[in-house]
Amino acid sequence: MQEPIEPGFMVFVADGELGVGAVREVHADSRELVVNIENGGDFTLPADAIREVHEGKVILDVDHLPQAVRQALKHPHAAEYPDSVYAASDPKEGALKD
Repeated sequence: MQEPIEPGFMVFVADGELGVGAVREVHADSRELVVNIENGGDFTLPADAIREVHEGKVILDVDHLPQAVRQALKHPHAAEYPDSVYAASDPKEGALKD
């Protein structure tokens, strides 16, 4: 059984990578949650976009994310690290590259 998701939980693409955002709202009745992706804004995600939840962390399932979210995940840390090549990504590679 997964830990219940709460507002404020950090959002990740893969365990061990940098966080890419945070949970803003949880809609238990519709099985959706609103997450804020850094440098991308707020997105409403369906429950099947969640791979796992543990220790206050929500790990996304990239294969189930809408295209707009996948696009936002390409450069979540651009404001802090303008020269960074980091881009949140495909869990198989560790990050979504251009």
